[in-house]
Amino acid sequence: MRPVLRIVCGLPGAGKTTLATRLSGVRLSPDDWMDALGIDIWDQGMRARIEALQWALAQDMLRAGADVVIEWGTWSRAERDLLRERCRAMGVGVELHLVDAPVEELWRRVSARAREYPPITRADLERWSVQFERPDANELALYD
Repeated sequence: MRPVLRIVCGLPGAGKTTLATRLSGVRLSPDDWMDALGIDIWDQGMRARIEALQWALAQDMLRAGADVVIEWGTWSRAERDLLRERCRAMGVGVELHLVDAPVEELWRRVSARAREYPPITRADLERWSVQFERPDANELALYD
């Protein structure tokens, strides 16, 4: 069996963490690391650095034969393509798991968890929902 990278894709409140914790593999989540280190989760520069570190760690684990679950959101097709192409070059399997929900449901979940500070607003979710490049059937067919 070859190792597998499992990419969990979706907006805040869509259920990424719930799904990621059920998938087989070492789970890498920038939110968890940022919380543990006391870093503001809105610090995009630090998030990018943590994701880069997590990607380096993920590659080491995949080369060692471990399955990895990346819970980054991966809102852009370009980001997902890059991960998939790098995995293919390594001879690693790669799966894409999309979790999606209407903005109303995202808002209900985000409001109930009250995790972020400053809090995510409904306007944020509406804006992000438009920005999110949801995988279509053609893209999903590129994955294991």
